[in-house]
Amino acid sequence: MKLKLKRELGLFEVTVNGVGIILGAGIYALIGPAAGLAGNSLWLSFVIGAFIASFTGLSYAELSTMFPKAAAEYTYVRKAYGGKFLSFLVGWLLVFTGVVSTATVTLGFAGYFYSLFGEIISISKNFLIILTASILIVILSFINFLGIKESSKFNIIFTAIEALALIFIILIGLPYFGRVNYLETTNGLKGILSGAALIFFAYIGFEDISNIAEEIKNPKKVIPRAIILAILITTLLYVLTSISVVSLVDWRELGNSDTSLALAASKVLGTNAYWLISFVALFATANTALIMMIATSRMMYGMAREKSLPEELTLIHERTRTPWIAAIVVMVFSIVFLFFGKITVVANITSLSMFITFAAVNLSLIWLRYTMPKMKRAFKVPLNVGKFPLLAFFGTLICLFMITQFRLELIVFSSFVIVIGIIVYEVYIKKFM
Repeated sequence: MKLKLKRELGLFEVTVNGVGIILGAGIYALIGPAAGLAGNSLWLSFVIGAFIASFTGLSYAELSTMFPKAAAEYTYVRKAYGGKFLSFLVGWLLVFTGVVSTATVTLGFAGYFYSLFGEIISISKNFLIILTASILIVILSFINFLGIKESSKFNIIFTAIEALALIFIILIGLPYFGRVNYLETTNGLKGILSGAALIFFAYIGFEDISNIAEEIKNPKKVIPRAIILAILITTLLYVLTSISVVSLVDWRELGNSDTSLALAASKVLGTNAYWLISFVALFATANTALIMMIATSRMMYGMAREKSLPEELTLIHERTRTPWIAAIVVMVFSIVFLFFGKITVVANITSLSMFITFAAVNLSLIWLRYTMPKMKRAFKVPLNVGKFPLLAFFGTLICLFMITQFRLELIVFSSFVIVIGIIVYEVYIKKFM
């Protein structure tokens, strides 16, 4: 009998999984530049970003109750439009960006590691960063291999540390609440919206909950609740953190800082804050990379089971009940991308690819409302005109608009990745799978 993934996770573990990847490294990098755009109205940018994420998040919630499968986005698109081609391209984009994102985030971990310990290790900076990132990828791959329950335990610990760090920022800023005008912004509504566009990247991650559907107990009930709870919890933490930092530091100064949270904490704690926030960032980046690797390996497993990738990727380890070949492939290619040097441009493809994917998911929900109207849905997106889901429609429009906001070279690069996917499909998948 062919082995299956093991259902181990309940609502708590799945919600923490979502919170962990949403919090991740994004808040540490984005809150400063967003403050420079939105001013003291930074909190409004986070609220708007949450609404944008919620539109697509609710679409994922409904679709997950219809098709609780690994390779979620691949499954949704295939069920909506039939055939392998479009669903393969969506899956191809997600696997590519999952691997690139893992490499990028682990390089971020290595950068923080070097800032903390580089002076006491007599190795060149570039070599130490590549070595550290490679070792981290191997360790996280082993955790991924051990099992979803074991991975979840690490995720819970790391997420608790990340959340406690943000709560700490909130608490030290609490005495300063009310010190500034929280509606002040020199750029007006445009600045708030620009900040929201940037902040949206900090919400990416909720969609990965759907890709572990086959390892969740009662996924049709758990996944919608976990997605909604994860977005609500992270929004609360983000809004309160943003109010705290602009209360502690002038928004103009925040906008010019690469370490905005550390800068805010240093106003109360002094230089010790830099070490504290950098140490916490190690956990945030490691946790983000772990969940990305889990989600990407499950995407590859699900696609292989549908004969859109080599069958070997469907192999489940007898003891750990994890897709061990897929986990190894993700590990190897993540390490390969570390040697491409500075890949910040490539990393931005992650965000662009997610908007393409989110648009496809929202459109799939709209289409399935009409092609499968009688299919049972344990959760249904609210605000409908007959069968037509307004929130999914708005989510589609927003995603399409966001795609137009990227620089031309990023759109060209993303198009190149899609063309490579088309070639792989035509030359290999279509003929041999």
